[in-house]
Amino acid sequence: MFTLSNLFKAALGLVGAVLFFLVGSWAAQALYTVGGNDAQTAGMTDAPGGLIGGDSAAAPAEDVVEVVMGEGDAAAGAKVFNKCKACHKVDGTNAVGPHLDGVVGRQIASVDGFAYSEALQGHGGTWDYEALDAWLTNPKDFAPGNKMTFAGLKKAKDRANVVAYIESLQ
Repeated sequence: MFTLSNLFKAALGLVGAVLFFLVGSWAAQALYTVGGNDAQTAGMTDAPGGLIGGDSAAAPAEDVVEVVMGEGDAAAGAKVFNKCKACHKVDGTNAVGPHLDGVVGRQIASVDGFAYSEALQGHGGTWDYEALDAWLTNPKDFAPGNKMTFAGLKKAKDRANVVAYIESLQ
């Protein structure tokens, strides 16, 4: 039978469950967001064209900060690189993914001893800033059929920073 005590316990349980999910959501967001939401905290947005520039007509000029590859913050990139560490090393050894030592300027799919997908083997080119920007934005769009499961870095600033970090290790 329903008593006031049982209703109170049920309501408390419901409130507890909601709080649990809210705290879990906040914790997950904090873990997977590096440096906060730059667009909101700094009043900036990424240039629509990403790291290489872009058409700033999509937002007022005073709200757009053009992020250029080669001008990233290596210290901030070290934090972003934490997302990459599960699969990539920077000590010259391969892991799930190829090592990233000397990747800037290296031929695509050229690390000896790493079994690249046919998609990357057939891509050709060099890991220059433009290619790294496209790859880090969305690996599946850059080379459809590649084996990398990472969805990409949506913020141009994060991409520039992680490349600056990797480049600083060369």
